[in-house]
Amino acid sequence: MFIEDKLLIGKGEVPVYLLPKMANRHGLIAGATGTGKTTTLKVMAESFSAMGVPVFLADIKGDLASLAVPGADSPKMAERLNKMEISDFSFQAFPVQFWDVYGENGIPIRTSISEMGPLLLSRILGLNEVQSSVLSIVFRIADDRGLLLLDMKDLRAMVQYVGENSKEFTLEYGNVSTQTIGAIVRSLLTLEDQGGNHFFGEPELDFSDWMKISTDGKGYINVLDCVKLFLNPSLYSTFLLWMLSELFENLPEEGDLSKPKIVFFFDEAHLLFQDAPKVLLQKIEQVVRLIRSKGVGVYFITQSPKDLPNEVLNQLGNRVQHALRAYTPAEMKIVQAAAESFRVNPSFDTVEAITALATGEALVSCLDEEGRPSIVERAMIMPPQSAFGTIDPGLRFNLISQSPIRSKYAISADRESAYEILQNRTAQQQAAEFEEEQRMEKQRQWEENERQKSQRSNPFE
Repeated sequence: MFIEDKLLIGKGEVPVYLLPKMANRHGLIAGATGTGKTTTLKVMAESFSAMGVPVFLADIKGDLASLAVPGADSPKMAERLNKMEISDFSFQAFPVQFWDVYGENGIPIRTSISEMGPLLLSRILGLNEVQSSVLSIVFRIADDRGLLLLDMKDLRAMVQYVGENSKEFTLEYGNVSTQTIGAIVRSLLTLEDQGGNHFFGEPELDFSDWMKISTDGKGYINVLDCVKLFLNPSLYSTFLLWMLSELFENLPEEGDLSKPKIVFFFDEAHLLFQDAPKVLLQKIEQVVRLIRSKGVGVYFITQSPKDLPNEVLNQLGNRVQHALRAYTPAEMKIVQAAAESFRVNPSFDTVEAITALATGEALVSCLDEEGRPSIVERAMIMPPQSAFGTIDPGLRFNLISQSPIRSKYAISADRESAYEILQNRTAQQQAAEFEEEQRMEKQRQWEENERQKSQRSNPFE
């Protein structure tokens, strides 16, 4: 809840606020399943929107779309508000823009193969180190020859082209084996079967369309429908990493701002780092460390802080820790590590509190005016002002159809790129070969005719 120019996260012995100018120092929302992480995410997203900051979040279960619908009073809600001594609470909807890489439950999101790049694409395809190196060679050859890689058919045509001409490229770019090319092609076909044709292409996403403010001054909440996308965890996580990397590369340096330009919430954050090669982990850590200077706040949602690399955890200044369960010594170590990340509050034992927190309750520590972590507070998290649960499909469709940018992305484009150029080259080569065969055939016929004429004129030869 945005109040007094601050984000009210919850209330315990004292209210717990997140300061706008510290919001781009990133954050963590952690806790076991069913402890209230989604509610915390909604409360924070609503607060940023009310502050005039656009938000991006991934909706894995389909229950974040209800940010577009005002909440409703109930005895349970009234009891919670009364217990928290909140009198100026109001239910309201927030401006929401729905997105979907498949274009089914939101505006389509597309990017080109070239923008995704070989590093992230190798992760989506599940390539090993050798195969990834060959894919990088394919990208380099395409770049050197001015061949645009926009969609899946471009990449498949380019891979096949490199495979067919591998001897020509080996000395200049390195060894390219037929077996490796075959493995890459098989992975591409699998990705196409999983819907790769939907999100590789044009028009590409213009990130300025995520940074819109409504007429009443609220930041748009961009909800990416991930119910289907999440069925492929590698694709889900890599697509989110691509978004973050693109923002980092394209936004200008801003320095210290009074509030973020946009805030990202990454649910199931452990997937971003799971099985990621070292070079990709280093890139993620660099982006998280430096992107705050571009006015972007990043908040990771996961079950346990240990799901994230220490290099990333060290960058997360604002933390909300919901309950963790500890039934084994190993789990107890995780609880202790989570407790040690907070500044001690002499009023309670942090380790004991983490295991005793009720649903909707959390340990909260945010950065103060000087950028120092505040003493941890045990607090009840604010209830969301929007509705709980999913929304009616008809309402979602109406909101999507009313979007002023829907027409910008509704129809995919297919301009001339690698596939068309290589197809034309093949067609021209085949035509030239056919023409040469015709010429040779005519030459043979002429020579045969000349030979027969010679024999008729000299019958005794």
